[in-house]
Amino acid sequence: MSTRGSEAWRLAAALAAIGAVTLVLGPVLGTSNASTVSTTYLLVVLLVAATSRLRVAVITSVTAMLCLNFFFLPPTGTFTISEPQNWIALVAFIAVSLMASRLSAVAQARTDEALSRRDELARLFDLGRDVLLITDSREALSILARSIARRFDLEFVAVALPRAGEWEIHQAGGEPVALDPRQLSSAYAAAQTSLEFDAYARTYAGHRTISVNGRDIRLVPLRIGTRPIGVLAAAGRPVEAGTLDTLAGVVAIAVERAYFLEQLKAGELARQSEQLKTTLLASLSHDLRTPLTAISVAASNLKGLELTDAERLEQSDLIQSEAARLTRLFENVLDMARIDAGAVAQDSRWTHPSEIVATAREQVEPALRAHQVDVLIDHDVPVELDPRLTASALAHLLENAGQYSPPGSTIHVDVRLSEEGLVVQVRDHGAGIAPADLPRLFERFYRGAEARTRTSGTGMGLWIVRGLLAAEKGRVWAENGADGGAVFTMTIPVAVKELEPAGSPGS
Repeated sequence: MSTRGSEAWRLAAALAAIGAVTLVLGPVLGTSNASTVSTTYLLVVLLVAATSRLRVAVITSVTAMLCLNFFFLPPTGTFTISEPQNWIALVAFIAVSLMASRLSAVAQARTDEALSRRDELARLFDLGRDVLLITDSREALSILARSIARRFDLEFVAVALPRAGEWEIHQAGGEPVALDPRQLSSAYAAAQTSLEFDAYARTYAGHRTISVNGRDIRLVPLRIGTRPIGVLAAAGRPVEAGTLDTLAGVVAIAVERAYFLEQLKAGELARQSEQLKTTLLASLSHDLRTPLTAISVAASNLKGLELTDAERLEQSDLIQSEAARLTRLFENVLDMARIDAGAVAQDSRWTHPSEIVATAREQVEPALRAHQVDVLIDHDVPVELDPRLTASALAHLLENAGQYSPPGSTIHVDVRLSEEGLVVQVRDHGAGIAPADLPRLFERFYRGAEARTRTSGTGMGLWIVRGLLAAEKGRVWAENGADGGAVFTMTIPVAVKELEPAGSPGS
């Protein structure tokens, strides 16, 4: 209900109360004592004054005075007064009622002001909490503008910041408003003068109001200490100037916080980049040293005249194996670079799952020589996916299983179709995965405690698996098997081609 509607209802109720008092004390009870009647009227006036605005209380007071004069002061039935003491009683009544109405209105106004200040303080507190919850530095100012508009019920809010001779404006609210950069620059320039406090307006200098398309917009300087950093524009419901100043202070702190978050994020990215470079170089230097040393030694051995043909063949196989290992390492580096650059392109075509498994085994054949690989394919029907990405991801899982399971053990590869698509599961009989390693297993360069103590590696393989599968909208996860060992499962959404039954037309 609107304020005017509420006042109308209160006035109607007050006049009805005056009428009821007049009816009860007059025709019903026949009261003739003017003091009793005036006291009763005065009680009604005080109740109305305590619960309504001044104008309602004044109208009620005047109505009560007229009823007292017309119905109870002789001669009754007229607005004339015959006895002087009745004039004194009437004047005292109207003075007391008006004074009581005024005092009650002042008290009500102060109560409303206190409630309004409490409400504004709560809004500022909620906004401060919103600021602390903003962590995305790129969208921080847009989120901040929306929070201000929502918390303070404003039709329009804009946070304007000077950036390289231009204005960066983040708006929120209803319809967008085209702020004039010249007016923003003028308000910003005025804020750079000496900082003065207006005790009468209870605000700092620099406030101004502009009109855009018939809408009044308040401009308030954003200051960190005494240094202006931008302008806050607001339109809508009236907000006290002091509250606007406090709001501008909170916004200025939020802007500085967003700037520091951006700087912190940039610094963290630079630190991570440097750490990745250091880790990559350390891993490459470690993993390059072993195959290069083996190739160098084998090449030197081949120069020996005393070697038999079988020994020469063994040394030649060693060189080829280590060269393949180097090739695999550089392919990992290239895959990592493509994933980082978002350049992993998907090339889907119809392929049998058995072909993917065979290609993956061929890529990491040296890592599987000491193991038996048991392959179980539920339905070897053509599926549509990228065979190169899928086989490369599976090769990393097979290589991982070969490294972390004892020689002579069996590696199980189960392939099936489900509602999620093609499901490929690789299970080994190694020591399994430590619980502390499971959450970080697919992070780049992460190597668990078992990996650091037992075997070499860069920690890129599982991270590459996740990146390759992500290009196919697939996923991968790891868990420990019920009978020991690790179980890696990857799923890829696929389309399945149903084969025609044997003997059908065209077969």
